[in-house]
Amino acid sequence: MSDSAPLPPVRLHPEAELARDALSTPLLSRAARLARWAGPDTRIDAGGGLVDEQVPAAAAELGLGGDDAAAYASEAWRVAVDTGLVEVVDEDEGTVTAGADLALLTGGAPQDVLAVWLAALETVLADASVPDLDDLVDAMDEGGEVDLSQLDWDPDAEAEFLDGVLGNLYLLTVSEDGPGDGPVPLPALAASMIVPSDMGEPTNDVLEQVSDAMMRLDDQFRLLDPVGLVEYQPVDEALMADAESADELPGGIDDTDVSRYGMVRLTPLGLYGMRARLLEAGFEAPAVGDLVDKGADALLDGTALFPQAAARIETEQWLARRESLAAARELLAAARGGDPGAPLRRLRCQQALSLVGAEAEPALREVLDDPELGGLARVWLTEAGFSDVPAPSQDLVFWLTVDTVAAQLAAEGNSEELEALVEGLAAQHSGFFAAAWRVDHPDTADVLEAMGRLHPDKKVAKEARKAAFKARSQQGG
Repeated sequence: MSDSAPLPPVRLHPEAELARDALSTPLLSRAARLARWAGPDTRIDAGGGLVDEQVPAAAAELGLGGDDAAAYASEAWRVAVDTGLVEVVDEDEGTVTAGADLALLTGGAPQDVLAVWLAALETVLADASVPDLDDLVDAMDEGGEVDLSQLDWDPDAEAEFLDGVLGNLYLLTVSEDGPGDGPVPLPALAASMIVPSDMGEPTNDVLEQVSDAMMRLDDQFRLLDPVGLVEYQPVDEALMADAESADELPGGIDDTDVSRYGMVRLTPLGLYGMRARLLEAGFEAPAVGDLVDKGADALLDGTALFPQAAARIETEQWLARRESLAAARELLAAARGGDPGAPLRRLRCQQALSLVGAEAEPALREVLDDPELGGLARVWLTEAGFSDVPAPSQDLVFWLTVDTVAAQLAAEGNSEELEALVEGLAAQHSGFFAAAWRVDHPDTADVLEAMGRLHPDKKVAKEARKAAFKARSQQGG
């Protein structure tokens, strides 16, 4: 992902609901329970972990049994220390007490609870990037120290890979054409990081890399599930058994039962956590509802590149807080301008006004003579069923046409819908290009050039390019 372009907006659950989700996650609830259990007799080692003798008691406090009880208890304790739920009183003595942040879980605001959860998430993500215990044991030297040179492990690269995978999962989740709340197959997620976008049939080497990545991600998502970042359906144990004997997952994936290869989705809490991490990393990661308290200029600019559905939801929330006539006037004022973003602002303004009732009529009539808004106003009044709407001049029709195409270009690029619009314009208006190059709009030349690219008829496309050249000459560029 590039941090230069804004990501699609995410629809977050209310913070109070997310805080309840955080408190109910297995890992944070265990960490809080151990923090309340800890007392003057609790002893820790030099790294802050429980001494071996106390791990069984911690596991019993959590009601854990079986082979993994000690590991789960140790992980919960480490999270308690890292998040400030437990505070080290004396490092030399190895004593602890309840931390100040423990009270936040019961008496703090939702944001306080979520801050503790985010700290727990960072601990788990760091753990997820570490090789498994068997690999670490194999790499130990005679003195009991881990020899990193024996591990095929680059900690920075491993963390970057996991961040990339989670970033792609976030992007898939918030994209309008993505799975939404549905799970993503693990093979598709692994392939998104490894298979080049321009590769046709993946090579055997690439398939092996995808298989290796799936095995790593299977381990990592099993760790990330208890902290509530994801809901994960692990790779089928039968497939894992086959993989252990072959050192990799099977290369050919059965499309009829892809769920056997692992399915993962971000939880609502996970979406909140990923957005927080993306913002911290410098990405522009908007959330629906961010703009409701801002002015119309921020709304139109902010939703300019939103997917259609998200832009509508954001606008509906903005309008719900305002009186219709005043909102319409504010939107129209914000839509003016000759800057590069103005056509798309006017398109979003037109879409916003379509959600406003008949009480907005006076605001639209006030701008009928405005050269930038008059065409938009006539369209709204006509579609709303009002009479006595003055007919537009030919100049206004052409100006509005150029403005509309410029907005669509900014919003969608060279889409099929825009190609159809271009074909329709050229067919409906006889001599369109002979007149269009004279339109006094800053985007006239660019629009005509785009029409020349998009129109399938070579003769018409040539006319468009000639008109663009005339427009460019007229503008002196």
